[in-house]
Amino acid sequence: MTLYIDPPAWPAHGTLFSHLVSDGSLRELRLFARAAEVPDRALDLDHYDVPAARYDDLVAAGAVPVEGGDLARRLASSGLRVSGAERGRAKRAALLTRWDRLWADPSLARAAGENLVDRWREPHRVYHSTLHLAVALDALDQIAPAHGVAERDLWRARLALWFHDAVHDGGRGPREVPQRSEDTSRGAGGIARQDEERSADLVAELLGPLAGTGVSADDVDEVARLVMVTADHDPAPDDAVGGLVSDADLAVLGGSPAVYARYTHQVRAEYCDVPDPLFRAGRSQVLSTLLADGRLFRTAAGAARWEDAAAANLRSELALLAA
Repeated sequence: MTLYIDPPAWPAHGTLFSHLVSDGSLRELRLFARAAEVPDRALDLDHYDVPAARYDDLVAAGAVPVEGGDLARRLASSGLRVSGAERGRAKRAALLTRWDRLWADPSLARAAGENLVDRWREPHRVYHSTLHLAVALDALDQIAPAHGVAERDLWRARLALWFHDAVHDGGRGPREVPQRSEDTSRGAGGIARQDEERSADLVAELLGPLAGTGVSADDVDEVARLVMVTADHDPAPDDAVGGLVSDADLAVLGGSPAVYARYTHQVRAEYCDVPDPLFRAGRSQVLSTLLADGRLFRTAAGAARWEDAAAANLRSELALLAA
């Protein structure tokens, strides 16, 4: 694994910025940045933006200087790159536009949407970022038409995805192994469940004041319930809306091998302080449990679209962890 930095050439905030990237490990990139006192907020999905004043320091610390075009090619071949289209969907403005579409009068709910987007942009996040939110919302749009739920239920499902990781402190613990289905385990509880419980509580905090503007007490209760579905991804067989939310949240498991590999790098980087043997043991155990549980996706559309790829991805990662 090698880290690369290009010359300061990108103007912002009264200075020029360089890009700092890795050719193969998002975790090592994050550990390097932290050791060099580059703040987490400088991570922009697949690279760090670092001001010109830090360039010499980072080269002295071990980053290899290359020209911008060479750095872009190395990032593209690393498997860590987030495409321009993905990046665009994860932008604050793009997400707020999607939030506004959920409301007859967007101005009444805009403050809640801004609160949520700012939470998804917290600097300690790597996988549980605005990109994950955008991907989950896209996944719901892909499977919902075949599922035939009422429009009000689909609205609630979209809101649940907005809220489901709004509180995410799991990546801050220095020795915590990730404990949720898209990270490692179904129904493991612990910090993951605490995060989802707090996310569910946030539904009432942010949507409760909107009572009388199209949000009912039943809406608040149902959205909070759907948020909790993502704590263990085990909705009841007759829970059609819960199945949609669960499947959309887990859609990353059924991505292409390249997308899945990038996701595993993001999860590992988010929990970068967990010692490697502990992380490998915990993740291996849960991948085995997920495979033994059988069906990952609860809707017919989700299973048809993602089940086979997800099983293959999990088996492939398990083999790598055992190697």
